[in-house]
Amino acid sequence: MPPNRIRPQAAKTTIAEHAARRASGQAAEDLAARYLQAHGLQLLARNVRCRAGEIDLVLREREQIVFVEVRLRRNARYGGAAYSIDYRKQAKLLATARYWLRGRIEQACRFDVVLMDAAQEDRIQWIRNAFGE
Repeated sequence: MPPNRIRPQAAKTTIAEHAARRASGQAAEDLAARYLQAHGLQLLARNVRCRAGEIDLVLREREQIVFVEVRLRRNARYGGAAYSIDYRKQAKLLATARYWLRGRIEQACRFDVVLMDAAQEDRIQWIRNAFGE
């Protein structure tokens, strides 16, 4: 960037805004977990973290492990919830899944996505095998 141009500053979030965002994200994850369990999946883990990233929910459906990314986007200005899961996010999810699977018995697995534009059950869109792998 040329030295005479001023780079626009990213909007700063306050501690209260950050806490509110975390609370709404947690509420969305809770809702998604209840929704998937009501559809027959068994919850195994929540918020699996490693250096590569984080997976919101890990569930089992019959003999298959299901890694779930939950996205709540109230504003579609940047393409909505589905568009926020780009190839970089998919790579992080894959690496985190490998971390979680390490040392466990080999099983079939898939990646699902739960999308919401409001934290309400009737606003849930569940995409099974979202990455087609």
